[in-house]
Amino acid sequence: MDLMGNVPGVAGQWISRTVELLHQLQETQSEAISTAAQWCAQAIEAGGMVHMFGSGHSRMAVEEMFPRYGSYPGFHPIVELSMTFHTQVVGANGQRQAMFIERVPGLAEVILSNFAFAPTDVMLVFSVSGTSTVPVEIAEGARRRGLRTIAVTSVPHSEASVSATGVRLKDVADLVIDIATPPGDALVSIPGFETPVGPGSTAVTVAVVNELKVQTAEILVGRGIHPPVITAAAVVGAGRSAELFDAAYDDHATRVAAAISAAGQGRADGTGLRRAAQVIR
Repeated sequence: MDLMGNVPGVAGQWISRTVELLHQLQETQSEAISTAAQWCAQAIEAGGMVHMFGSGHSRMAVEEMFPRYGSYPGFHPIVELSMTFHTQVVGANGQRQAMFIERVPGLAEVILSNFAFAPTDVMLVFSVSGTSTVPVEIAEGARRRGLRTIAVTSVPHSEASVSATGVRLKDVADLVIDIATPPGDALVSIPGFETPVGPGSTAVTVAVVNELKVQTAEILVGRGIHPPVITAAAVVGAGRSAELFDAAYDDHATRVAAAISAAGQGRADGTGLRRAAQVIR
């Protein structure tokens, strides 16, 4: 509001547009999210994990899932610092390097080689454009290992973009959740400004993550499985909060330890990482 009491022309537009995208998500992607929740519950119930990968700002969606208040183990964040550390902007560890690294062919396979994957595991890949090399190859590598693969991406943005590999994430995943943000991501055009501002993908992707988290929890509870939920002391008291934190971290450590300890066996015997996971479960 200015000195005359006038509301600026773009005030509230980003919020309104984001709310529209959230309504669109609910109306068009509910079935896909429900299917994804079923897959996630199956992976967690089997003692495995839902592996999550995101480069660039998609890191935020991965961290939103686990670990944080209101979250529980079974979701495995895979984030490479070299592709997600943006606050330096320029200089050492700058943004130019991060954007270059996420276009390097073969890096995804190196990342995946650190883990053994169970047949029931799921790979959840976040990429708004769905055109960067590493996220696409993560999905491809996961599918080769027999994992069901879920892409959270913007189909409009992806189709308007040039893929570094000639392949788009949406075309190599078993299931696609479309956040439907516009090409370029930004939601608000300002008169006299050359390009729009205010990206919407983080808000919508975080909505996907939390809806998926909630639905997966409901399925697990329905099957008699009650994973420890990281919960604030203000809700359950300091003692119980500490117990839940420790239980969640211990559960996560057990699952990750199994995936890491079996990875070497999968490389050594040539049978692949998935078989190594089966051996130790």
